[in-house]
Amino acid sequence: MSKGPISQFIEKHYLHFNAAALVDAAKGYEEHLLDNGKMLISLAGAMSTAELGKSLAEMIRQDKVHIISCTGANLEEDIMNLVAHNSYKRVPNYRDLSPQEEWDLLENHFNRVTDTCIPEEEAFRRLQSHLYDIWNNANSKGERYFPHEFMYQMINSGVLQQYYEIDPKDSWMVAAAEKNLPIVVPGWEDSTMGNIFASYCIKGEFNATTMKSGIEYMMWLADWYPKNSTGKGLGFFQIGGGIAGDFPICVVPMLYQDMEMHEVPFWSYFCQISDSTTSYGSYSGAVPNEKITWGKLDIHTPKFIVESDATIVVPLIFAYILDL
Repeated sequence: MSKGPISQFIEKHYLHFNAAALVDAAKGYEEHLLDNGKMLISLAGAMSTAELGKSLAEMIRQDKVHIISCTGANLEEDIMNLVAHNSYKRVPNYRDLSPQEEWDLLENHFNRVTDTCIPEEEAFRRLQSHLYDIWNNANSKGERYFPHEFMYQMINSGVLQQYYEIDPKDSWMVAAAEKNLPIVVPGWEDSTMGNIFASYCIKGEFNATTMKSGIEYMMWLADWYPKNSTGKGLGFFQIGGGIAGDFPICVVPMLYQDMEMHEVPFWSYFCQISDSTTSYGSYSGAVPNEKITWGKLDIHTPKFIVESDATIVVPLIFAYILDL
């Protein structure tokens, strides 16, 4: 398929420095898929509140991504935007807010993420009421699921459709639920819904074991990775840093070193989009070559790093891969 105007613009103007790295990473991603490789995308930060779903959902629909690792915040905030978008509040002058103005946002039940405030009642509580029923049903039956599986159950039940305030084609979680896309959510407990679930466990309403754990996510990934890394292998497209990236990439050295599966392949493509500068002891700021020493990447793995704002870079890379 011929490239569209966005891709043509990128190829003409993005010739040097971070711009050139963006093009190289996009072409590397494209070549990996053309060679029948698969791709993991990791989502750190607040990419869902930044409405990355507008481009990521189409990547999922077109089978350009095969598994996602994300924070609990990204898992839930895409759905929050789906059902409460009209009640969000944008604060373009967020850098100038005083402590009193921040307190006023809290008093008015707004939780700020940079320039965007998530409405507590319309977003948090709306999801909570329906998730409670799903959690309670599983708990009463002695059934156990992963955090993303509970979210899929809620989406696929149709119970949220009455609240939709954006086109569902712009929700990456709706696209993922329709395909039953594999997801791992390390550290889910620190998300809003994770906190809420923990509160029910503290009150004795639910058993903590109703929610499958991070260890079980790693065990699941350890089974999934070898089955899906044949041929060209699995690539790793990391948006930001933190646990969303570090958790899944560690499955390779764990399988090799701790399970003694010495034939397990390394990740066969790696790209990190981050504005975290290279610094002492920083995971987000570590250059890709450091991952060779940890047994995550091979010396021959194509490696890319684009040191820029992911909200600018990632939609352009996705547009290139989608031939837009």
